[in-house]
Amino acid sequence: MFQSVELFVGKTLEPDALVRQIADLRYHRVNRVLEQGEFSQRGGILDVYPVDFEAPLRIDFDGDKILSISTINVKTGKSIWQHQIVIILPNKPSAFDRDVFHSEIPLSNFVEIQKGDYVVHNNHGIGKYLGIQLMDVAAHKKEHMVIQYQGEDRLFVPVHDMHLIQKYISFQKRPPRLYKLGSGEWRRVRAVIQKRLQQLAAELLRTQALRASLKGYAFSKDTDWQEEFESGFPFEETPDQLKATGEVKKDMESFQPMDRLLCGDVGYGKTEVALRAAFKAVMDNKQVVVLVPTTILAEQHYCNFSSRLKSHPVNVAMLSRFRTKHEQTQVLRGLKEGIVDIVIGTHRLLSKDIAFKDLGLIIIDEEQRFGVKAKERLKHLRLLADVLTLTATPIPRTLHMALTGVKDMSVISTPPQNRMPVQTEIVEFDEDLIREAIERELKRKGQVFFIHNRIEDIEQIAKIITHLVQEARIAVAHGRMSSKLLEEMILHFLKGEIDVLVCTTIVESGIDIPNANTLIVNRADRFGLSDLHQLRGRVGRFTRKAYAYFMIPQRKQLSSQAQARIEAIERFSSLGAGFQIAFEDLQIRGAGNLLGQEQHGYITSIGFDLYCRLLKESVENLKREVNGRPDALSN
Repeated sequence: MFQSVELFVGKTLEPDALVRQIADLRYHRVNRVLEQGEFSQRGGILDVYPVDFEAPLRIDFDGDKILSISTINVKTGKSIWQHQIVIILPNKPSAFDRDVFHSEIPLSNFVEIQKGDYVVHNNHGIGKYLGIQLMDVAAHKKEHMVIQYQGEDRLFVPVHDMHLIQKYISFQKRPPRLYKLGSGEWRRVRAVIQKRLQQLAAELLRTQALRASLKGYAFSKDTDWQEEFESGFPFEETPDQLKATGEVKKDMESFQPMDRLLCGDVGYGKTEVALRAAFKAVMDNKQVVVLVPTTILAEQHYCNFSSRLKSHPVNVAMLSRFRTKHEQTQVLRGLKEGIVDIVIGTHRLLSKDIAFKDLGLIIIDEEQRFGVKAKERLKHLRLLADVLTLTATPIPRTLHMALTGVKDMSVISTPPQNRMPVQTEIVEFDEDLIREAIERELKRKGQVFFIHNRIEDIEQIAKIITHLVQEARIAVAHGRMSSKLLEEMILHFLKGEIDVLVCTTIVESGIDIPNANTLIVNRADRFGLSDLHQLRGRVGRFTRKAYAYFMIPQRKQLSSQAQARIEAIERFSSLGAGFQIAFEDLQIRGAGNLLGQEQHGYITSIGFDLYCRLLKESVENLKREVNGRPDALSN
């Protein structure tokens, strides 16, 4: 997207200024807000219905300061719950009919355009964004986006046409060739690619038709026990959580096998959606597999699932290296005989000796962290059961499949109530800063993660920290430790018996320590972008202010890719940045062997966003053409 509006309680902003911002996002003024894409103003009260919310928001001002932000009942206008911070995304022409798709509508609102970025205008092609300029239009000053094209030509785009512009994303490192305004070349290139994508669309439809031909198991409607279980959730669900839950249940109740991607930032409630799906499956006497990339995450999920399900007759087991050989044998027997309802584990669950009595649902957490062999095994399992994949930062392949309609996708973009963004700082290694950061956290009775991903000298780093903060209780954790010792260290940290945990990225995924709200990452330049985002998600999970320090050498010493990653993690530090991170990662790393050489060429010529939209448009058009003609795709 070009812009969004971030609001938080206490923000200084004139109501009329906010109205202008909302209008610039293409929201329509009405007397009473009833549908997405509308807003109304009554003095110091502004009602707005964001396109990605299930209910309107009411922003209450005290002068020029936001007093409160609440979700309201669309019929009664009464407050349902309070927010501390919200992000309002631009309204799209498709906001009122999400099934309607055409190439003039951007696929996603996840990419911010910065000054100096290359952009794609639907009608004029690739240019360079130079910023905003005020221009006189009909005796009024209007903001225009300025885009530079070949030969220093410039295009001035009024703000109400911003939906025609997307950030240029490709898989090549060199800058794209700019088009010349008015030459007709862009229309010819676009037309040629659009025609060739029709063939690819036919291939995708054949894949979808094959998937649709597979008859899976249709789960029953929700039981009374389902309602009782869900009512036991100790927090207020966000609208996105409720919507995602509904989409998952609808898929499960269909005979067509579910293959849904659930995207949401770290701590946004994906696990609760997965829990409700798992419980629904067990209520139909089906077994559930929860597949995770690390033993630590398996332990965390096992604790969460066991805690939520303790009041219900559901047998939850775990299979990982934290379990003895005897315990593993018992779990294997329980799966085969149907005694185990839900099993949580690592890639060990993909071994050939695993047999289920009646597998119904597979939940995969952070699929991008599994190896090639594991993914091949998953391909087979997908034919046997419904699949729900959870991720904070989808990999390029998965993102592409979701955006083009091959894979169904649900997005949780609403932050939990009272959630605050993590204060992110990029700094050089500084002992004084380390000391100050740790001491500040200890003064408020908190804990610290110190990430150092070299086992060879991690003990030396721990000694340095011990010298800097002598009163701190410090421990070391890494993957070469025995499973028993590693588990003990994590449990001691969880219980608050350790102040600073010096560790490798073994804690990257899933471990929730509510009291740990300071993160220090040494040599952050050596980490991938999604890894940095996952690490940052280890803190700031609750209502306390959290801090993340990414330590690097001097910036001039960094490679171009490392520099790009560091700039991205610094820039995308707001709540709900997971998708922005994913797109940025796609641009930095490319999509690997996601597509053939020809498709890479198309993306280079028109950008990833427009490529996906043209492909999806071709798919939708072809669907309408073959409707009622099942043999139309056979050639």
